[in-house]
Amino acid sequence: MATRPKDLYDVLGVSRSASQDELKKAYRKLVRQYHPDKNPGNKEAEERFKEIQGAYDVLSDPAKRKQYDAFGSADGRAGGGFPGGGAGFDFRDLGDLSDLFGGIGDMFGRGQARQPSGRGADVQVEVNVSFEDSLRGLETQIPVEAEAACRECGGSGAQPGTAPIICPECRGRGVTVESQGLFGLSHTCPRCRGAGTVIEKPCKRCKGSGRERRTRRYKVKIPAGVKNGTQIRVKGKGEPGYGGGQPGDLIVITRVAGSPLYKRRGADLEVEVPVSYADAALGANVDVPTPEGPVSLKVPAGSESGKLLRIRGRGAPKLRGSGKGDVLARLKIAVPKKPSKKERDLLEQLQKVQGAR
Repeated sequence: MATRPKDLYDVLGVSRSASQDELKKAYRKLVRQYHPDKNPGNKEAEERFKEIQGAYDVLSDPAKRKQYDAFGSADGRAGGGFPGGGAGFDFRDLGDLSDLFGGIGDMFGRGQARQPSGRGADVQVEVNVSFEDSLRGLETQIPVEAEAACRECGGSGAQPGTAPIICPECRGRGVTVESQGLFGLSHTCPRCRGAGTVIEKPCKRCKGSGRERRTRRYKVKIPAGVKNGTQIRVKGKGEPGYGGGQPGDLIVITRVAGSPLYKRRGADLEVEVPVSYADAALGANVDVPTPEGPVSLKVPAGSESGKLLRIRGRGAPKLRGSGKGDVLARLKIAVPKKPSKKERDLLEQLQKVQGAR
């Protein structure tokens, strides 16, 4: 006794009035559940997967669905179920499930393995900056050695007057398909390596790569306030992208020379200011060097060596925000190594006074 074919609507679990969106939604849900990758070695799941594919192959095609609704088969013969007894169906809609099982669309030969356009690499270069220039900023020409589009072929990789052709192995798809019975496995084309095109006559200068290393010079503005290790990004001046992709960036790293006078503390500048013992004890005004010229600073009476006094707004420019840091004057009591006779007499008198306390 012949087995009556299953109703295709029942296979997908939808009504006969189901819309195409409802059909697709049901189909996707069942494929997730019964796909062989999720049920290795399960024959029942494999058969159910075939039924689901066969049912959707018919019902997703308006012409086949009309035939099935009228005659009970997709070929106009009454009593039919799956076309060809459930075999020979295609996987044309599996491309919609490319997010499942590592890309089902590619597994069945629909995937495109062309190399995607890629952003070019960033290029780093160091530039030496004097301490003075780091405070006031400058504009300088920087030589950069990096990959660039070949001057001979313009980056195509082919000899001038020729152009890459569509790969005859994969016909421009970038993939080849290996039949595995019910399934088809796609692989990156071994001839074009997924590019979809091949170069028959490579450029002699770049040997077909379309790229060459050369030195270019860029005008770069170094802002005031840079420190040792500050990074300045110049958009689009790195290596060219692949397949029409965006170029990378040029990253300029500043190497700032030290100063014999100042110590850098962020935007603050510390400077050592010598004061005499008398000035430190009695108080006095001293001149403090700053990048904008000397500033008179009052030293309070009784100041000790190492005391920090602040001159606001006379330091290095701030890279973020506005304004400048401060100058920090660190007092250093200067003791005469060879005092004069008068200085010695006065110091001895002071010594006697302090000793008599």
